[in-house]
Parts: sequence; structure tokens; C-alpha cells
Amino acid sequence: MSTALLIIDVQNGLCSGEEECFDIQRVIRTINDLSAKARAAGWPVILVQHEELEGSLTHGCDAWQLADGLLTDADDLRVRKTTPDAFYQTDLLSLLQARSIDRLVVCGLQTDYCVNATVRQAHALGYDLVLAADAHSTVDNGSMTAEQIIANHNNRLGRLSSAVSRIDVVPAEAVRF
Repeated sequence: MSTALLIIDVQNGLCSGEEECFDIQRVIRTINDLSAKARAAGWPVILVQHEELEGSLTHGCDAWQLADGLLTDADDLRVRKTTPDAFYQTDLLSLLQARSIDRLVVCGLQTDYCVNATVRQAHALGYDLVLAADAHSTVDNGSMTAEQIIANHNNRLGRLSSAVSRIDVVPAEAVRF
């Protein structure tokens, strides 16, 4: 089985200020640990960045840049997206197919938007997934705290299965490289 690490939307605009995701510094450290292990194992690391035509995440602006503290490598692959689903109208699928990737380890931001949409689409496409339970985050939504949203999605996504793919939700330290 060939695996890639998918890091979704860990960008300045979601890691500071009004939109700062819950416990973000710990989440970034956890993602950095995952990416270091992935690179050491020879796995591709794919950095996904969300962008808007207008708004806080316009391409190239400071908020759009990868978060301060997120460790990257020149060999990391990059995908730009304009919707929550990192597969929709991007080259993500072709990147994975070109490398015969059939398993994704997923982490990043925001749990209830881009992480959720991308995990569900990858599952529908037949990819086996590992969601790093402690390496994704979001913000309170008025009905639930970020902690509740994260726990809810870990529970719900971990229950999805099909005849062709599965989703395992495990702490980052339990991800096998």
C-alpha cells in the first residue's frame, strides 16, 4: 500500500486572529511530527492551500501563506483549491494516481469544512484513509465548541466504511510509517 500525508489549509489566516483554530500551536506541532515521519519514510507530503478570488485568503496574501511554524520541504507537493473539497477542480487526484497512492493520512484545518469534505470525497473515490484524530482543528460555531466539533467528526468519520475503502481515526502517534 502506498501512502501520502495530506496537510489541509494550515495557513496564516486560520492560525491567528479572528479565525484562529482551537489549540493551533499544538496541532501544528503534531502535524510537524507527522510530516517529519512521513518524509523519513519516503511518503509524499501534500500541502493544500485554500484560496478565494476575494476575501481573506486571496492567493499570495499573508493570510493565504502557509502558517508560521509549519515545517515544509522543497520536495513537498502543493495543491491550490477554491472549495472545501481538495479534489474538486484541482490536480490532487492526478498527483495521487501518478504516484500510485492508495492510502491517505489526513490532517489540517478546518475539521468541519475542508477536512470533512476532503475525507468524504477521498473515501468515495476508494482511498483508504487515516484521520489523525489530534492533528486537525476548527473554531467554535455558535452551537458547538471546537473541541465538540472535532470529537463529533472523529466519531462520525470513523464510522464510515464501504466495500472498497475504510477510514481509521487514530491519534497521530499511532500512525504507522
